[in-house]
Amino acid sequence: MSGPAGAWKLQILEPNGLPPPHDAPLMRLLRPPHSKSLRAFCLAARHRSFKTAADELFLTPSAVSHQMKELEDALGVRLFERKTRALELTAAGHALLEEVGPLLEAIDRSLARIARRNRRSVLRLLLPPFFASELFVPRIAGFCEAHPHIDIQVDTHDPRPSAHPPGVDVSVLLSDTVPQGLKTWRLFSLSLVAACAREHAAAAARLGSNVFREMSLIVHRSRPSAWSSWAREVGLEEPEPRSVIELDTMLAVVRAAERGAGIALVPEALCGARFQSGLLVRLFPVELATLDTYFLAARTKDTERPEVAAFSRWMLDHCARPSIIGQSEPACTGSGQLDIQTTVTDFAPARRASAAER
Repeated sequence: MSGPAGAWKLQILEPNGLPPPHDAPLMRLLRPPHSKSLRAFCLAARHRSFKTAADELFLTPSAVSHQMKELEDALGVRLFERKTRALELTAAGHALLEEVGPLLEAIDRSLARIARRNRRSVLRLLLPPFFASELFVPRIAGFCEAHPHIDIQVDTHDPRPSAHPPGVDVSVLLSDTVPQGLKTWRLFSLSLVAACAREHAAAAARLGSNVFREMSLIVHRSRPSAWSSWAREVGLEEPEPRSVIELDTMLAVVRAAERGAGIALVPEALCGARFQSGLLVRLFPVELATLDTYFLAARTKDTERPEVAAFSRWMLDHCARPSIIGQSEPACTGSGQLDIQTTVTDFAPARRASAAER
């Protein structure tokens, strides 16, 4: 895609899949597609999903699908193969993504440079969605107040980002190993604790080890064996719950527990405000340590930029483990709270009996 201002050129592949000769004429579009349509196309093409593209653009899937149909009509080529449960790129779609994607990224970089020249900086962040909603967003006003000249763009499309992508200045990565080739800072390790809604906490304490037979277990789809690991930490047999509710996001897991759907394993460091407010009650003084750690990451050369350095310092001050306020403690007796140690003691006879039987 090149040429004078207002004239767009689209290179159409030959039937053999190769580009035409250099001296072949290029089609010129009198009414070039809007840049919004091209950005929507790049997202849909990379994710192979209109729905995912729509989520990132805050549109409906049907709106993105309509934009893609208009783009195909304008170009006179099919860009997608629409299947029942899949979306695939045609040869023309692949060619357009390879040519337009880098150009849009170059435009974004140019705009960012111009903004910096005018004493405004744009900081592009990649954050896990639950980290963003529970830890970052509640504190973001403080950063903006301290750094009013820095604009922030936050991407939360990846529930478990483990790589620092091009076009992003700073990432929070969730990984079981230290990310390589980057400047990284360790924020905190991910540990899970059992929790439920306050109205069910007293019943859970009374039931003791029978709680799993009376209440549903809420399971995060990406951690199907977490409850089995937790039971081993406590010294119990694997739970045999009344029912299992499997959800695909941590926000859904936490919300289900808050609404009384059952017992969930939730990230202790990210749910402090929910424990403090009483929306959730921690049931047992047992933390299930995982292999995962949250890392703050940036390219080494980017850490020299003032806005990246300022944000990195702020994150370490406000979002690293020692600074996270509102950490949950197992509820204690008094003021309507629970004696959770009694609950754990209730498990002891079952463990001793099992040992005696062996």
